[in-house]
Amino acid sequence: MRLRFVVPILLFAALAAVLGFYLREIGRGKDVSVVPSALIGKPAPAFNLPPIEGNGTGLSSADLAGKPSLVNVFASWCPPCRAEHPLLAQLAQSGVPIYGINFKDKPADAKAFLAELGDPYAKIGADRDGRVALEWGVYGYPETFVIDRAGIVRYRHVGPLMAYDVERTIRPLLAQLAK
Repeated sequence: MRLRFVVPILLFAALAAVLGFYLREIGRGKDVSVVPSALIGKPAPAFNLPPIEGNGTGLSSADLAGKPSLVNVFASWCPPCRAEHPLLAQLAQSGVPIYGINFKDKPADAKAFLAELGDPYAKIGADRDGRVALEWGVYGYPETFVIDRAGIVRYRHVGPLMAYDVERTIRPLLAQLAK
């Protein structure tokens, strides 16, 4: 009988502790939405992906060198990927090279997604089994990485890009890397 009352109190206390931790970190000026990545400051993982059937030449790690760029991991079945897509199109139109890793998608679905929303990607690789995304440490979709001209990962954004993310973080970082 007592257990019925103790368990909810313990769960509430645990939730309050977690929320208190985040509020304290926010109060200290930390951005709790930033997810650290073991790849920051390291070369992008080596990979060579085939194209989405009938769409280009595929994507490899060698394509990422030469100019600061974005790598966006997306899928047609991912609602947040659909939500961020117009922003990726705007970035591409402004001259930002964007490379896509299509994660565990059916080729027909990926092609339909791009046909409907447009294709902002300079190149796309089909990661049909998800191994490349795993090597990148991807666990949420979409995820976007900023890569410098030497192919080094400089930033990771988990979740859909929003306009404020692009203006506050992505564009300034790309401008700094272009110097």
